[in-house]
Amino acid sequence: MKVCIVGSGAIGSLFAAHLAKNEAIEVWAFDLDQPHIDAINAQGLRLSGVSDLVSHPHATSDPDEIPACDFGIIATKALHTRAAIEATARVFENGAVCSVQNGAGNEEIIAEFVPRVMRGTTFPAGHIVTPGHVEQDTGGKTWMGPFEPKPATMDEVTRLAEALSQAGMETLAMEDARGAQWTKLIFNAATNPIGALTQLPHGVACDQEQVRRLISGLVAEGVAVAGALGIELDSDPEKLIDHAREVAYNHKASMLQDVQAGRRTEVAALNGGIVAFGEANQVPTPLNAAIWALIEGLEHSMTRNN
Repeated sequence: MKVCIVGSGAIGSLFAAHLAKNEAIEVWAFDLDQPHIDAINAQGLRLSGVSDLVSHPHATSDPDEIPACDFGIIATKALHTRAAIEATARVFENGAVCSVQNGAGNEEIIAEFVPRVMRGTTFPAGHIVTPGHVEQDTGGKTWMGPFEPKPATMDEVTRLAEALSQAGMETLAMEDARGAQWTKLIFNAATNPIGALTQLPHGVACDQEQVRRLISGLVAEGVAVAGALGIELDSDPEKLIDHAREVAYNHKASMLQDVQAGRRTEVAALNGGIVAFGEANQVPTPLNAAIWALIEGLEHSMTRNN
């Protein structure tokens, strides 16, 4: 089996490092972060924290070096989806590609370029410590299933899920993965931008009464949109938020990390995704629209300050 991880930041590195432990799987990690790629090739890919291992995937910033692969896992930020799949589509001409990205709309873009697509959701999180070294902050499961308009086969979904589970990343193959995807979408849209706007870690933000009330309002809008789409959520996002407060109290959401580093965020695929699906289904989402506008304003202020 050959697998290419497209986007080898923190999340992509978790997948690449675990899969590369299996000598029967040829793993390629593609990313434009050249120091990270160089460090992986020189010393291997190190995980610490929740996972503790070093493995040796092939790593490159040149998509022409990647051979044809059976599977792809897209792990870029949502705003880079189109550029990433355009660069690597040749690799998956006869393969199946799974998005494990945040937000809504990534699978639709991927499906423009490859024959078979999976929608995926993953809860493990981490951050890059130094090039070639990723700290895994939290664990959790991954879910994947066929993307309905252009589906991978269930056999392909099962093969990839089993390979990941055997590598130490528990992954569930599902006929319908929309519930898992929307559960995480609602969770992220309610918490990530709040962390970015308040500059607070997840648990600290949840302890602020007014902030927690806003988080619940954002959740309620997302749940209403999912209901209008006929999606049954895998679990209660409110309970997930409270659980994350207990197990990842000081975790900085990825959007807060982006803002502190002066990077663009995924707000358009998170809150913007909920707003778009809400508009299409006549479900009001004023809180998500407001948060979307505020984060985009914050991004603009970072640009002006630079």
